[in-house]
Amino acid sequence: MDSPPIRVLIVDDDALVRAGLSMMLSNDTGLDVVGDVADGAEVVAAVNQHRPDVVLMDIRMPRLDGLAATELLRARRDPPEIIILTTFDTDDHIMRAMRAGASGFLLKHTPPPEIVRAIRQVAAGEPMMSPAVLRKMMSYVADSGTDPRQARARELLGRLSDGERAVAALVGRGRTNSEIGAELSLSVATVKAYVSRLLTKLELNNRVQIALLVHDAALDG
Repeated sequence: MDSPPIRVLIVDDDALVRAGLSMMLSNDTGLDVVGDVADGAEVVAAVNQHRPDVVLMDIRMPRLDGLAATELLRARRDPPEIIILTTFDTDDHIMRAMRAGASGFLLKHTPPPEIVRAIRQVAAGEPMMSPAVLRKMMSYVADSGTDPRQARARELLGRLSDGERAVAALVGRGRTNSEIGAELSLSVATVKAYVSRLLTKLELNNRVQIALLVHDAALDG
């Protein structure tokens, strides 16, 4: 039995961008563009109405920016996955997006097949952390020095078992569940169980935030 299509909501203040993305994504039978809105202030109502699996979110919008809108959505009981799709790739934008709970970060000039692959990936529960974004994230944390956030991250990770810390460290390196399983000789189902336990123990809402916590603690090496 075929899986239902992945429901996608587009959030961007540029009508041409919304139209282009809708046309491009609609060509893929595995995706269903269920709606589009022009501002972050409209996101909550649109999610309530359309129940998307994945939201493609611009950053700069006139009333409520995409980072604030991401925080609103990720605070929900059953939030959609969110991919930031923007022209801005500064370290600050990337880190704010990931801390807000985004599962991916893409630039608008990303080739269409890669956007489709990213949507499928985050819908399956795997974050879209490109090597370039991961390098920026690691560099940002390395440059931030020791601060209260590092102490807090180390205290939280100190609550974990050895097995949980090993999985968290590999999540911090951007490994997929199958790659973690291969490295630690665990089944994918066991890795998924570890990740779920990490999210509960650390009070986080996705694995990107686990990676950020690992990097904050400077324990990913």
